[in-house]
Amino acid sequence: MQSKQTKSSRSIGAKVLIGVLIGLLAILQARLWVSEDGFSEVSRLGNQVELQRHENAQLAERNARLEAEVEDLRGGFAAVEERARSDLGLIGPDESFYVFAGDGGGDRVEAE
Repeated sequence: MQSKQTKSSRSIGAKVLIGVLIGLLAILQARLWVSEDGFSEVSRLGNQVELQRHENAQLAERNARLEAEVEDLRGGFAAVEERARSDLGLIGPDESFYVFAGDGGGDRVEAE
């Protein structure tokens, strides 16, 4: 008789353990799928990482252009002169600068 009761209590104990484990698994799965820090958060962070990589690539390209410009400016007077002409309107001592208007008239400016 005692062996039947032992088997029965083991069977009940195993069923309870399995039920508890299944319940725990269901709770963890629900938390994983529904909670704020579950799969939706992972997806959102993945999108943010992709956007940041794109921005970093653009900034790296910009930095490379600026670095090339700095090296060019360090390299010689021609780059500095070109920059002064385009940004500051430099006119050399023996040069004339003409501005052509749309109506055909032009103004002549002499260098000083």
